[in-house]
Amino acid sequence: MQLVVGRIGRAHGIKGEVTVEVRTDEPELRLGPGAVLATDPAGVGPLTIEAGRVHSGRLLLRFTGVNDRTAAEALRNTLLVAEVDPDETPEDPEEFYDHQLMDLDVVTVDGTVVGRITEISHLPSQDLFIVERPDGSEVMIPFVSEIVTEIDLDEQRAVVDPPRGLLDVDQAEVDSSREDEQGEGDA
Repeated sequence: MQLVVGRIGRAHGIKGEVTVEVRTDEPELRLGPGAVLATDPAGVGPLTIEAGRVHSGRLLLRFTGVNDRTAAEALRNTLLVAEVDPDETPEDPEEFYDHQLMDLDVVTVDGTVVGRITEISHLPSQDLFIVERPDGSEVMIPFVSEIVTEIDLDEQRAVVDPPRGLLDVDQAEVDSSREDEQGEGDA
């Protein structure tokens, strides 16, 4: 099974290094020197990682045969893809690969069916489940422990405890710290 583990960003310096947006919880395993990665688009790869380092909080990689800024810039927006055993699971029991979460049924803590996960969106601040409801509409659910209370792979379901208004916009409450203070404090 193929797993996207990163996306190449812009070139860094003049010696062929690139910034990488990491999309794996195990970068030391998937993005270490010597790793050979498939690419999307496929014609760019495979790429072999020659060296890597962290600079100002960003992962920088250099690939074999990519020796200058021009060659590095040509790789921009390329996805890095690792071959993974489909039965492999992350070391941390609280972590999951995308393929494990796809098509899980989503239910609330009281058993109400929300839908099924059709996509996982990886945003800088958190991941989102894109859930298709039985009526065909979609809802986005943040993949955070306060909302997604349980992932049960044996039962193929995700249990959610959504805040008011997350699933039904009609129930959303606007929290305003401003009170109508017109007239108060006037002398």
